[in-house]
Amino acid sequence: MNPTHKPFALPAAERLAGIRRGIEKEGLRVLPSGHLALTPHPAALGSALTHPHITTDYSESQLELITGARKGVQECLQELQQVHQYTFRSMAQVGEETMWASSMPCYLPTDETIPLGRYGSSHSGRSKSVYRMGLGHRYGRRMQTISGIHYNWSLPGVSSEEYFALIRNFRRNAFVLLYLFGASPALSPCFVEGRDHQLQPLGDAKKALYLPYATSLRMGRLGYQSDAQSSINVSYNGLEGYANSLHKALTQPYPAYEQLGIRNPGGDYNQLGTSLLQIENEFYGTIRPKRTTQRGERPLHALRERGVEYVEVRLMDLDPFEPVGINASTMRMLDVFLLHCLLSDSPPDSPQEIEQLKHNQHMVAERGREPGLQLQRGAQSVSLLDWANEVLTQCAPLAAALDATHQTSSYSEALAQAQALVVQPHNTPSARVLEQMHRLHGNSFEQFGLMQSMWARESVLSLPWTAQQQAHFEQMAHTSVQAQKDIEAADTGTFEEWRQRYMDPAVLGCCVQVYKK
Repeated sequence: MNPTHKPFALPAAERLAGIRRGIEKEGLRVLPSGHLALTPHPAALGSALTHPHITTDYSESQLELITGARKGVQECLQELQQVHQYTFRSMAQVGEETMWASSMPCYLPTDETIPLGRYGSSHSGRSKSVYRMGLGHRYGRRMQTISGIHYNWSLPGVSSEEYFALIRNFRRNAFVLLYLFGASPALSPCFVEGRDHQLQPLGDAKKALYLPYATSLRMGRLGYQSDAQSSINVSYNGLEGYANSLHKALTQPYPAYEQLGIRNPGGDYNQLGTSLLQIENEFYGTIRPKRTTQRGERPLHALRERGVEYVEVRLMDLDPFEPVGINASTMRMLDVFLLHCLLSDSPPDSPQEIEQLKHNQHMVAERGREPGLQLQRGAQSVSLLDWANEVLTQCAPLAAALDATHQTSSYSEALAQAQALVVQPHNTPSARVLEQMHRLHGNSFEQFGLMQSMWARESVLSLPWTAQQQAHFEQMAHTSVQAQKDIEAADTGTFEEWRQRYMDPAVLGCCVQVYKK
């Protein structure tokens, strides 16, 4: 965390051209009233268990739209747009539902009424629903309805050790992204009903709660937070330490979850297991090391066996001013930022620094646009704006290198837009959300969210769409339904036998191999 910065050793142009990025975008299905849709996952979208591009996240009412890993920003964005087009067109065939445009949820029913994702009768499908039941018991179903965008990113020739260096620097500088792209400064009062919070009413307390300088309440203390998980001391200093700390959380019994039990007295499942984490995906974080798994393989085993393949950035809010939740300029800024994190010196982290980073994250999530806001940087207190400016200035040669690689000026333009926001906090997405809520929607969060959602739907539905595209997506949906049936037909034994095998600590792997590409 030394402010002095050495010149970058830039990767060759052919490596920079090999950057791949992919997007996973979550969004609640909502009714024209702005209430959560309680209908099943639309049949025209295929099987949520096996479809490569359209699934559900926590809830049956929470879509997740997925692109492949693409070399071009526009290519990735175009694929995301096409998945949206098919999804919205399929939904329009059966009713007026749309996707909620904001990260913080729409008007929600009672906690137990929020439907869990359903994935059919196979053992693997049932396990997904049982896992979600466990999440509901552990953290409440409301928290799980928060939505965001995950940005998956890789560069050819990067070792596991180098990816962990990227992750450490990302965590140090993540406040920059929260400030630039946070878009959840307000929420519906129903979300915090019965909970302690420090939010203020925005006009009528029944219409919206907010914090005046917040950037991303989703990434603050009311978002993806857990007292139980705060006891997990995850090290990001390398694959072995990370894997071992996660292994412990996946195998260590947690008293409150032991008391809940795996099954209730009637025999229905409460959760997959009683450890601190049921499975790897339960661990919350702003960024994760990832490796593609083989069928039935645990993610931790895949990491241990074959090393880090890419990183998953998890702190991006949905942009309610973009029809598909993100735009090309934001994606290019993410590419530049991640390259900066990869190529900068990255000293080991420590428990003290990890605590400091958590403090900084909460400060920026809840007060990021506050004039004069100071963050902790080692033994120093530094201005958020000065520190952000420093990071973005260091990004200039990286943006220039990507421009040269792709024969464009778009990366430098994306960086210039980000630098402008540092001196113009009123133009950040979080400030624009509050301004539009006040000016157009009587300070109502739900009205703002509904209007942006309807606008996004109409924008996507108005785009050109061919019969060939329709046939392609219909075939994918049909294939996914058949794939689910095949999985169900191939199952043997009982679900409990399957669960015990899947949750056996032996399948997590043990000895970490030092893996380099």
